Amino acid sequence: MGAEQAWMVWLGVALVLVAIETVTVDFTFLMLAGGAVGASVAAAFGAGPVVQAVVAALVAVALLAIVRPWMKRRFTAKAPELMGAAAQVGRSAYAIDRVTPAGGRVKLSGETWSARTLRDNIEPGEEVVVDSIDGATAIVSRAHVVGS
Repeated sequence: MGAEQAWMVWLGVALVLVAIETVTVDFTFLMLAGGAVGASVAAAFGAGPVVQAVVAALVAVALLAIVRPWMKRRFTAKAPELMGAAAQVGRSAYAIDRVTPAGGRVKLSGETWSARTLRDNIEPGEEVVVDSIDGATAIVSRAHVVGS
């Protein structure tokens, strides 16, 4: 294979690596594709096969060490940490007094909250789960105990 065809082979390798990257989305194969593009440029300038391979390896390692960590941080979505009342949804609490659709009180995260249910009446001491928060009132339902 001549030098005039080697750059096309490297570009083909780069395209295959980009296609693999679309499945893995880990930015590893994208960095390897960058190395293949570097080798393609070296081949286009007439470099021999050994130089092309060295360029591919050096560019890929540099991209893996420098660019990939930045891209992972930039594009990896993190769930926003809930704060305040929204953080209470899904937590368990205990009824302090009777909780009805009209009102009541629960002990939630060490604090006393006003609470109400949507339909059930919950007796003092029963475990509840916070379904939502409406202003300063926890909307709760009876906790479902496994096996009951």
